[in-house]
Amino acid sequence: MSAQNSAGIQTLLDAEREAQKIVQRAREYRTKRVKEARDEAKKEIEAYRKSKDEEFKKFEAEHTSGNKKAEEDANKDAETKMKEIKEAGKTGQDKVVKDLLKAVFEITPVVPERIEKPK
Repeated sequence: MSAQNSAGIQTLLDAEREAQKIVQRAREYRTKRVKEARDEAKKEIEAYRKSKDEEFKKFEAEHTSGNKKAEEDANKDAETKMKEIKEAGKTGQDKVVKDLLKAVFEITPVVPERIEKPK
């Protein structure tokens, strides 16, 4: 009986070892599949990101061309106004300088109304 029990125990131990090997292979396979799935997901995310970036660049290119035109027009208008202002400053420059010098050198003192005049 003891040989038979010993053989039965040995069979159970062998079966347990075999089951552990099967479980270990299943874990390795699952780990491998998780890594593969993660890599696939990263690739899909990257492809999606690239497509959305291209779509955004295309949209931006279509809609900023009008802005560039408006910006150029605004710059031209600003340059024209600056030239007009400079010309106006040059034409009235002599009169402004004379008026400033006259105001500085020709002083006419006036007593403020709040202060009593000396008697």
